[in-house]
Amino acid sequence: MATSISAIAIPPQSEIAKRLPGADFHDCYQTAIAPTDKSALSLYLQVAATTPAWVNTLMALRNRIVSLVGLKNLGHLGDFTTSKPADAYRIGDRVGIFSIRYLSDEEVILGDSDKHLNVEVSVCKLNGRVAVSTIVHTHNMLGRFYMLFVAPLHRRIVPATLRQLKSQ
Repeated sequence: MATSISAIAIPPQSEIAKRLPGADFHDCYQTAIAPTDKSALSLYLQVAATTPAWVNTLMALRNRIVSLVGLKNLGHLGDFTTSKPADAYRIGDRVGIFSIRYLSDEEVILGDSDKHLNVEVSVCKLNGRVAVSTIVHTHNMLGRFYMLFVAPLHRRIVPATLRQLKSQ
């Protein structure tokens, strides 16, 4: 069975849509999911815990390269305690490479800021589907340069991680 993942506009009813003005980069991908009582954060944790190995390899390469220009090592998406239940997380808690910035059953926004950019990722449950939105605000030339390389990879990474959700 083919996994249908499609690019869509950021859902206007999502909390992350409020953060779109002035963004230098944004995208959103959706896929159908079976009805579930899992929270948006639970879905994110499920996907992050099963990140494809090639994504972790790219993150390790990214971390080595950016350390040369003084940016922080983010680690990997799945760098969190998998035994900690989703309902134990609160706004401000670190989950892998991100911190939780907004949290409801239907949507979680995770993000990270550095001197070069601010990135936020939303996982939003929408009537039988899940949408993953990303918004980036760059702060300087380094951020814009960084995104020249990251944006094309990002467009491959998000659908690949969503396929992990579909295969479980």
